[in-house]
Amino acid sequence: MSLSIGIAGLPNVGKSTLFNALTRASALSSSYPFATVGANVGVVGIPDGRLAVLAEMFGSARIVPATARFVDIAGLVRGASQGQGLGNQFLAHIRETDAICQVVRVFTDPDVSHVEGTVSPARDIDTVATELILADLQTLEKAAPRLAKEAKFAKDAERLRVAEAAASAERLLDSGQTLFTGAAAAGIDVADLAELHLLTAKPFLYVFNTDEAGLHDKTLADELAALVAPAESIFLDVKTEAELAELGEEDAAEMAAALGIAEPGLARVARAGFSALGLTTFLTAGPKEARAWTIPAGATAPEAAGVIHSDFRRGFIKAEVVSYADLVAAGSLAAARAAGKARIEGKDYRMRDGDVVEFRFNVLSGAFWQVTASRPLAEHGWSQESAAGPQLPSLANAANDNQRYAWADQAGRGALTWHLARALMCYGNV
Repeated sequence: MSLSIGIAGLPNVGKSTLFNALTRASALSSSYPFATVGANVGVVGIPDGRLAVLAEMFGSARIVPATARFVDIAGLVRGASQGQGLGNQFLAHIRETDAICQVVRVFTDPDVSHVEGTVSPARDIDTVATELILADLQTLEKAAPRLAKEAKFAKDAERLRVAEAAASAERLLDSGQTLFTGAAAAGIDVADLAELHLLTAKPFLYVFNTDEAGLHDKTLADELAALVAPAESIFLDVKTEAELAELGEEDAAEMAAALGIAEPGLARVARAGFSALGLTTFLTAGPKEARAWTIPAGATAPEAAGVIHSDFRRGFIKAEVVSYADLVAAGSLAAARAAGKARIEGKDYRMRDGDVVEFRFNVLSGAFWQVTASRPLAEHGWSQESAAGPQLPSLANAANDNQRYAWADQAGRGALTWHLARALMCYGNV
């Protein structure tokens, strides 16, 4: 899924340093305003310790984590909604993202200037929120005549609902609240406003960039977290995190231990961003790879299967599901099955984070086939008898693609489409 998180904030708060640490990229990081002019984009793997455990259990050759896209956006200043600074670029870039991660400066450093002259987290949070609110009010003001006309003459319940939601949103924004914080209480369904691409309707999370002493100031942390609730707050020494990101794994672990850092803050940022996007993961594992697949929270089993390949969703029959915790406790998939921890779920099943899954579905006309995204086809019924024809030789033993297709045709079960065969081979199934 190509969802993205915009790293936003005032100039010189540590946005590019955080971006570089997350992506190990080389975006320009400087102590003067507007070092970032364009938007830098990087893909970040979501740390997931479960994959290493599954890889060992299944003898996987590689680990493939879920990912999120982070975008380093030019700094915003007061008046950005009116074009001040790089305001127009800022608003255009952030409008293209799906969630906003605001970096807020808490640290003090006389060598790093602050665009407002002094460090004040509360003021900076308010500055960004105000500029986004003003930009949204401009959008609503421009859209209001069109929406009113559609509601009056279209006689369409949906257009009426959009117009009413827009009017309610305008009142909420006029009160100084963002849609993210106030829409639910005001009875506004932000989905009705999707066509307007309002900035404050996006999910928010906040990274407070502090120094080592600030990381241990619980009173300050509680005060700052309260300012941005219900958004998630993460407190980091971004400079230290960047230094850790440049080290090798063993050296970074040693330095983190010496500093009393139990878990890299970057891992928390990546997971928080993933959560802010409303995403979750299911897992597959086999000899080729242990992999986390990204799906919207609440996705059904067929929708999850479709993330692997569209044919998996179209031909979905069932899914064999075992929770990660039950699988690890059992020690193997076979033991989990024997203990009754593996379940067969149908089309209405809502996927849960950490489900370890094998999908069963039709890939050939007139026959039942079981294929997963993780294990060799020979282990999953490709040589079974079927009422549709004689026994099909194991496709895992075919010498090449042509022989696979020929065997499928000879068995009278239809032919594998080229794109499906290639997709299956990509995931180590043939």
